[in-house]
Amino acid sequence: MTYSVAVSGASGYAGGEILRLLASHPDLEIRTVTAHSTVGQPLIAHQPHLRSLAHQTLQDTTPEILAGHDIVFLALPHGQSGQYTEALGDTPLVIDAGADHRLTSQESWDAFYGGHFHEPWTYGVPELLVGGAKQRERLVGATRIAAPGCNASTVSLSLAPGVAAGVIDPSDIVSVLAVGPSGAGKSLKTNLLASEILGTANPYAVGGTHRHIPEIQQALKDAGAAGPVRISFTPVLVPMARGILATSTAPLADGVSDAQIREAWETAYGDETFVQLLPAGQFPRTADVVGANTALMGIAVDRAANRVVVVTAVDNLVKGTAGAAIQSMNIALGLPEATGLSVNGVAP
Repeated sequence: MTYSVAVSGASGYAGGEILRLLASHPDLEIRTVTAHSTVGQPLIAHQPHLRSLAHQTLQDTTPEILAGHDIVFLALPHGQSGQYTEALGDTPLVIDAGADHRLTSQESWDAFYGGHFHEPWTYGVPELLVGGAKQRERLVGATRIAAPGCNASTVSLSLAPGVAAGVIDPSDIVSVLAVGPSGAGKSLKTNLLASEILGTANPYAVGGTHRHIPEIQQALKDAGAAGPVRISFTPVLVPMARGILATSTAPLADGVSDAQIREAWETAYGDETFVQLLPAGQFPRTADVVGANTALMGIAVDRAANRVVVVTAVDNLVKGTAGAAIQSMNIALGLPEATGLSVNGVAP
């Protein structure tokens, strides 16, 4: 069976990455691409790397144009995709790459986003530990999927094994992330100009204000945190187009050995294709995951500080967004999970 697909926000970074991955998916036909300010223009004018889709023209993002497809991807700014939910009620599968359907708590939504709160959808991080199982089980047969926030899924995957196994204390998490500017989208912003980011590292959303914080807390609670999940989360913008390098630390539980700590992560990810734990003493680089749907992870035990240190690298546009969405789509449709996705990056 071939599924027909529409992709909204097709002229942006997330939409473009969804299209790049879908273009090599054997079970899908990209039938419609939509946008807003670029309606009527060739897709190739905004995504010149997508040569196989040069025949596509950007249409208006309306419910009427998006309807009638088997699958719709919404790659729109936060607060915009929710308006299409009811209008796409007859669409078999809708996947939102924005934040509108990620959070289960309206209180958290109001505090970090504001505006209308929409119902939560099935969270699109298959490898995430949830109640002793994996989120993948909830994705089977799903008809509405919320793709994750890239920073949120990176930190959640980093620490969920320790939380689930009870070997770390999630009440004192510290995460510092080096991130590329593509995570902020394609809209022109002064602070993202090359002259502003080249040769410098710039912290932002400092002091507990980043919108991905409640998403991380939600995921770690679902992983089995018995008490509060408290996190100091600081992203730092660095001059690389793609990538996240997340360094996350948390206190060790009383009496756990180094072997027990590593075993928690090996048990969680030993059989996973797209989340890979590196050998002891090795840590990932963002360069190793560019273009890949892979999260590479290194773990260390800092006994002097009594903390675990987890360093995880992902491509924010692939495993952080588009790849996670398509991986979740494959599971929902009953297709082989890795279809259209690769563990191999691009180098140099």
